[in-house]
Amino acid sequence: MNAPRVNESKAITIYDIAKEAGVSPSTVSRVLTNNANVRPEKKERVQMIIDKYNFKPNALARGLADTKSKVIGLLVADVRNPYYAALYVACETAAREAGYSLLSSNSLSEMEEEELLIGKLQEQKVDAIIQAGGSVDDLSTNLEYSEFINQIMATTPVIVTGKLDGTQCHMVQIDHMQVMDLLMNHLLELNHRRIALVGGAMHVSSTFMKVQRYKQILQKNMIKLDPELLMVEGGYSTETGYELMNEMLDRGTRPSAVIAINDYSAAGIVRSIVEHGYRIPQDISVVSQDNTFLTQIVAPNLTSVDYDYDAYGKKLIETAIAVIEGKKVGMLRTVTPKLVIRDSSGPAPEQKDI
Repeated sequence: MNAPRVNESKAITIYDIAKEAGVSPSTVSRVLTNNANVRPEKKERVQMIIDKYNFKPNALARGLADTKSKVIGLLVADVRNPYYAALYVACETAAREAGYSLLSSNSLSEMEEEELLIGKLQEQKVDAIIQAGGSVDDLSTNLEYSEFINQIMATTPVIVTGKLDGTQCHMVQIDHMQVMDLLMNHLLELNHRRIALVGGAMHVSSTFMKVQRYKQILQKNMIKLDPELLMVEGGYSTETGYELMNEMLDRGTRPSAVIAINDYSAAGIVRSIVEHGYRIPQDISVVSQDNTFLTQIVAPNLTSVDYDYDAYGKKLIETAIAVIEGKKVGMLRTVTPKLVIRDSSGPAPEQKDI
């Protein structure tokens, strides 16, 4: 079957090439600018047509082809979680400062909803998509989802806060091992040895890594792992923290300190400890992760790991814009956490009281 012929009396445009190649004008533009986000087979097809017509875009045409929407899409797992709310605000501020708008969506960690919302963001011609949480947090990447994202990336760059095996997504990740190092070292310096880890889910890569680090640090400090202190199957909600801590204390297992998987679950853990008649931190210390506004609402105020959300959001937006503009940027950029010590952590009580 012969390719459609272009009227030779008129100047060839990227729109003509796109039509003949069966791709979008933006794909032609990406080929012309040597952008990496084009599938090899599409790039070869487009290049053949460019060579066929000896097409050389002038500056004005190139400018039209490279017109951007100046909008970045942001998909978060659950905006009700203060972590995602804080990250959203930081991204929005950074985008505005860079001359971009942010178009946000909330998937509630449902894969089908993620695909639907990402497809809608692409239809609205956002220049890039950032996905925070959800499928990008999975320890084992869903292959169908990975293929879906590869299709999206044929025209729209995708940046994730986790990972998607089998894709070339740029990643901006928290150093989760360092998070656990900070919390465990803080508690060990306060002479805690019965340290519980509560909340989360082992199919989530960040939780899996933290559990492994928790075990490594216990072993390094010659502390025997007590399986009853490790309760990481349930989730990340206040209700989960409350229920898991109730279960632990009701069966008579009493830690000297608890590491909450996030501030959300920490609120439930604190409630449970207080209802069981224990004092924080005199009887049981509580430390957390995410350093959201909840840390200063819960009483006593929570010791928590902070990610510097302003810098985190800026790094995500800067990465997205660099990819949009075809600039070289590392495939993996990390967010360095720091510990903020407040009133919920203190010296371990005497061993005889535990």
